[in-house]
Amino acid sequence: MQKSLGLAPQSVKESRGPVVAMPAWLRLKGAVEELRGWQRPDGSLDTELAGASTTRATALVESIVEAVLELGPAMPHDADYHRALVADLRRWAAAGFGVPDFLDSLLAFQPARDRTDGREHLAVFPMYTQNGNPDRNLEAVVFRMVWPDWLAQIEAERFDNPLFCGITFEDFTPGYDTNSAVLFPETVAVREVPERFSWGAIFCDREAARFRQVSQAAVDLLGLELPEDVSTLLEDQQRCQDAFVLWDLIHDRAHSHGDLPFDPFMIKQRQPYWMYGLEELRCDLTAFSAALELEREGVAQARDVQHAILFDRLFRFPVTGDRVRNYDGLGGQLLFAYLHRNDALRWTDNALRIDWDRATRATAALCHDIERLYRDGIDRPKLVHWIAGYDLVRRYLSPHPASAWARGGDALDLTLPPRKLVDDVLPDEFPLSMFYEALSKKLKNVVEGTRGITAAA
Repeated sequence: MQKSLGLAPQSVKESRGPVVAMPAWLRLKGAVEELRGWQRPDGSLDTELAGASTTRATALVESIVEAVLELGPAMPHDADYHRALVADLRRWAAAGFGVPDFLDSLLAFQPARDRTDGREHLAVFPMYTQNGNPDRNLEAVVFRMVWPDWLAQIEAERFDNPLFCGITFEDFTPGYDTNSAVLFPETVAVREVPERFSWGAIFCDREAARFRQVSQAAVDLLGLELPEDVSTLLEDQQRCQDAFVLWDLIHDRAHSHGDLPFDPFMIKQRQPYWMYGLEELRCDLTAFSAALELEREGVAQARDVQHAILFDRLFRFPVTGDRVRNYDGLGGQLLFAYLHRNDALRWTDNALRIDWDRATRATAALCHDIERLYRDGIDRPKLVHWIAGYDLVRRYLSPHPASAWARGGDALDLTLPPRKLVDDVLPDEFPLSMFYEALSKKLKNVVEGTRGITAAA
């Protein structure tokens, strides 16, 4: 494989693209924001709200339609989607603004079909934003594709993932003025779920920007001494974006590779949240192991991927969000405890020290342990596999003292089907350690300050 040349990254452009600079975008954005204020959680319109009326709503939809038609020539690659979008918008209005159905335009939107680096796309859908707005409100977002030659080559030759899109924000409506860093088709309001989706997009600029802020704050608080390459990584938005888009490419692909459950994304299963935490951590550690191989092959971005995974998992994930079945937070806690147990990091004299070589080996070893859990799970009943997953986590993290699952099978009603036993899972089965309780209080405002962040922040 031809290697990345490791050229010095160019600074991230702060100038806005041509689409969001056009007056039509501002009209579209304003109309969407006004309509959002009248929508119920299911996306239907509540015309009993003060100021709301079907007549006004219809006029706003036509304003959106006109803006889409005006913006269309700047994005000829999305012409089929724009036509379907116009039809879906007008059908929603003609039907009286009930629960929206944008299946036709969703199927017509195909950003992964031609991943041209820097290409702009406009997406307008009634949707919830993961880790953002839980309601299916109308949203509009303009984004750019991130698909540099070095990434395209790695995907084509090593980590085939034809549905993955790395993207960056140009502008967005309030549903993305949140912690959401993804654009997934399954969040869109549709009359029926398609058999399969043909794309999934992740905003690497938001991931990189919040990673830099939270990691630097954690480093300062913990007195962590950094190698020069890690220190310069935290100063460089472009390097961080490159690391995240490569990390995301491999992570996303890992959900469908290996010794897996039948539904690798687990979206159609009801399972204890630690199983989701182990799956997400497995995919991250798969990306970490892959980055070790890529580094040995001379890929310039690979070492940054390793540091990004370690720092995001150790510092941001455990202290972000609430403690109700926080599976990403659980994965971060587990990684920290595993490294601590294996003497790869130490918290002494109110300072954190990392043995970088030992941390690399221990992280790869944890990946192996989770892979072995999955492989052994093929021969286990579902409930036994869940208990084995619990045992792996509790080997390093202390369960809540009131946990029925911690007391074993005698404390569970095993006459119930496994999915019913999920009700016995506590909202916070594995509470934060004293280390993370203290860190959470000190980082809380920093984490909250990354809400809605982009590369230009």
